[in-house]
Amino acid sequence: MTISKIRNELFRPFYALLLVAVLLAVPAFSGFAKAETLDRPAVETIIREYLLENPELILEVQQALAAKQEELKQQQQLATLNEKKELLYNSPNQMIIGDPAAAITVVEFFDYNCGFCKRALNDMTRIVEENPDVKFVMKEFPVLGEPSMEAHRISLALIKNNPELYDQFHRQLLNKEGRKDGQSALDLAVSLGADEDAIKTAANDPSIMEAVGEAYELADGLGITGTPSYVIGNEVVFGAVGYDRLMPKIEALRQ
Repeated sequence: MTISKIRNELFRPFYALLLVAVLLAVPAFSGFAKAETLDRPAVETIIREYLLENPELILEVQQALAAKQEELKQQQQLATLNEKKELLYNSPNQMIIGDPAAAITVVEFFDYNCGFCKRALNDMTRIVEENPDVKFVMKEFPVLGEPSMEAHRISLALIKNNPELYDQFHRQLLNKEGRKDGQSALDLAVSLGADEDAIKTAANDPSIMEAVGEAYELADGLGITGTPSYVIGNEVVFGAVGYDRLMPKIEALRQ
């Protein structure tokens, strides 16, 4: 099943499913079904009365729909992981923290203004330091307004012009107090040795927004709407779940 078809399944109207369930459940409807034309007001009255007498049916349908949506969401995630694998792991619009040759890859979607991402930075640092066979692929995913977008434009420009500065830039900007925006990101990049004019020029190149769009496309297919979010093997992990929950998933990839 393609990603687009799975997405269409996810948004099938709830009340259409409920109506089918009710019509199948109401014995009196069989008489109407045999008629050449249906008396719509009468059918609606039957459905209303049946739901009032059996309200648990609504809950059952909701639970069934939620289970179906979760199943389809997982199918969509797997389809994205298979179809977009090269883009997810080897895009030129991303940087690696850790040994690039490490056998195990954790993909992290982050926003520089995300407080939870700031907290999760310590988890990443500890994991990389304790596990030389693990690397983190950093996906620039600005979702917290225009200041974040501006900061990530500078970050993506740094990837293109001064990739050797990225590790230090990433850690310092994410740890910086207050709101991060284009100016604060630019000031930091220049303080680390980047050329101001070159970074400004690169940040305004159309390819930068294409890089952001690439991250949005991947996130959409994976069901990611917030940060931080991780991809570990075939699993998508949402939120700053912490070192103790990330490590067992990483260990599983070693087996």
